[in-house]
Amino acid sequence: MNRLLEYLPEVLREIDDFKALTDAEIPEMDNLSATIQKYIDDQFVMTASVEGIRRREKMLRIQADPSTEPLEFRRKRIINRQSTKPPFTIRWLQEQLDRLIGPGMAVVSVDVQQFILYVTTNIENANLFKEVQHTIQTVKPANMVYQQNTSLNHRIGIKHTTKRRTVTWNYPLDGGWKLGEKPFATLGPEVTL
Repeated sequence: MNRLLEYLPEVLREIDDFKALTDAEIPEMDNLSATIQKYIDDQFVMTASVEGIRRREKMLRIQADPSTEPLEFRRKRIINRQSTKPPFTIRWLQEQLDRLIGPGMAVVSVDVQQFILYVTTNIENANLFKEVQHTIQTVKPANMVYQQNTSLNHRIGIKHTTKRRTVTWNYPLDGGWKLGEKPFATLGPEVTL
């Protein structure tokens, strides 16, 4: 049975014209319902459609590249831009960077004597790196200098070898050496110990 007929009085439910009218209205009501739901979803960043995200990026003057930036990153960037309002604390910045690039990917520290803000990151994505730069430049106080450090998560191997060479002195240290005659000293072959 047609779901719109339930809203009509009993007398009108049996008339063919009203049945045809409500049948024609069902697609329109479905479109209206979908449009209202899309409008409600676009009010929130996490449920916004691509058009809603694009509108918010335009409002925040973000130049997004949809071909290289996934929608999830664009959502995070919008939330990050809307969340970068003072007051600024080290803990807040650390939490903000953890939300943006992932826990443990950035470490924030401050040299209070020199007024230097250090941020050590392990980021390989250029778009993410630019967003971190923007976030820090937006929230850091004007009297602080921002110093970016890079952390590479690679192991370094150390190999130790000792080598020896014999040195034969061709002249005594009495000043008798003459330039160009023969070398001052002759090096023997290199021997690994």
